[in-house]
Amino acid sequence: MTESLLLRLPRRPGESASWLVADEGGRLVVPVRSGALEDAAALGAGRRIVGLAPAGDVLLADVELPAKTSASRLLQVVPFALEEQLADDIDELHFALGRRVSAAGTPTPVAAVGKPVLNEWLAALAAAGLSPAVLWAESSLLPTNPGQLVMLVEDEQLLVAAPGRTPIVLPAGDFSSLLALLPAPESAATGEAAAPAPGLLVYASAADWEAHAAGIEALGSHFAAVRVQLLTEGPLPLFAQQLPAVHAINLLQGAFAPAIDRTTGWRPWRAAAALLVALFGLHVAGRAWELSRLTRAERELDAAIGQVFRTAMPGDTAQVGDMRRRMEQRLLAVRHAGARGTLLPALSAVAQARGAAGDARLETLSYSGGALDLKVSAPDAASVDRLNQHLRAAGWRSELTAGNAAPNGYVGRIQIRAAGS
Repeated sequence: MTESLLLRLPRRPGESASWLVADEGGRLVVPVRSGALEDAAALGAGRRIVGLAPAGDVLLADVELPAKTSASRLLQVVPFALEEQLADDIDELHFALGRRVSAAGTPTPVAAVGKPVLNEWLAALAAAGLSPAVLWAESSLLPTNPGQLVMLVEDEQLLVAAPGRTPIVLPAGDFSSLLALLPAPESAATGEAAAPAPGLLVYASAADWEAHAAGIEALGSHFAAVRVQLLTEGPLPLFAQQLPAVHAINLLQGAFAPAIDRTTGWRPWRAAAALLVALFGLHVAGRAWELSRLTRAERELDAAIGQVFRTAMPGDTAQVGDMRRRMEQRLLAVRHAGARGTLLPALSAVAQARGAAGDARLETLSYSGGALDLKVSAPDAASVDRLNQHLRAAGWRSELTAGNAAPNGYVGRIQIRAAGS
């Protein structure tokens, strides 16, 4: 739940500020405190900071403005629409627009404040480490009631909210000006009956009520009823209750609009972005693992192909990419020789004789002109001779054509032909 630091600026230099923390329902989280602005800075961390400007320094009004006109254009028109209500040079004033209603003839709420005083407020807040999200006139948070005038009595000023009107500020004791806010009396000329008198709801501290009770009670005959509610902690808790439905004008517009905090807009998406990055990382890691697995399987397959090739064609040094072509060439040669009926029986005889000899290893073989030439390695010459004798015993013309000692034993060459060839 979003919490707000509601910060009321001092009306005069040297006075204390006051503040509280409320949730979005206007309920107090941290009670009212007062002191220097710097003392409130710690409570602003992670919370929405709502600044309340002194009502006497901000003019609120409703102005008829052209429809379907941009806000920037309207801000150029507003000073001239308020010219009669302004005592200061319009060049020294800052203007802000409230919520506009599209219906024709509906006035637009506007606010005006002196640029020097607005600069002073913002400088004091910045020096205290406070960056308000909005800055409202405190009178904007005065409660409204359709059947009552609502008045806040505080020190030397009155804040008054009449039904359907913009809140106004009056000097304390000027209670007679309240009568101008009452409905018109019955008109004898038109015969129109006057609207019923509204009630008067007064908010005040015990001290302020005691100071002004006589003047307020003197107006009792003009109101349907007068009710008084004493504020024990000042008006801030009352203002906080209006937060859920407030439609105040934010003074921080135009040149005074706060710089966009891009991290604030980014913050709600951080979790989703982090999840997306994590999922992408998992995807990349999964693809990398799959590629590694396939590469490893490819190496294992190449090794298996090489082993089969070397077993079938011992001594051939062809690379993996060339083994298929070499094997196809050898198979064609085998088929061709097999058609003549010599090579395949000879290979079968060699396989049987090698199994009987056991310790002889076939290194290379070649077939040409009906003769099968073998290169055989063995631990000694006797092993090569045993292989030769087994072939002879099987009915083949087998001759030991060469032999010599090797570092790891003995290497001999045997030539095989069919008997009678």
